[in-house]
Amino acid sequence: MENRTYLRPPWMQRHVGNRLAPLFGRSVVSQLSVRGRRTGHWRKVPVAVLEHEGERYLVSYRGLSDWALNLRASPDCRLTSRGHTEGVTAEEVPEAERPALLTAYRERYGKMPTVSTVLTALPDPADHPVFLIRKQP
Repeated sequence: MENRTYLRPPWMQRHVGNRLAPLFGRSVVSQLSVRGRRTGHWRKVPVAVLEHEGERYLVSYRGLSDWALNLRASPDCRLTSRGHTEGVTAEEVPEAERPALLTAYRERYGKMPTVSTVLTALPDPADHPVFLIRKQP
């Protein structure tokens, strides 16, 4: 078993909120599709894309999530926003560059349920994988 820092979402968020998020937050919530690191099957998870200084980022604000581990293993993925799907490639951001991005993420999404609470509970930027995403050619 991997030793990792991760705050698991409550049952209601995992089983209800994650399924409904794309329906209610289309302007905020996108759907990330990434291949499972063990099975190779596509996994889908709602994410909030951070746009910062002309680039787009995915922030694993709960810590080292399964989707972050999957992106590390297979950086080619799909992102669906407002009904449009695009192929993207994710590149993990070095720890030294994460504090500014986590601050921007908190400013942009801190009013969403749990974001500020979780970022406060896990204050070390090393605990939050951040990925720069770029559209595939």
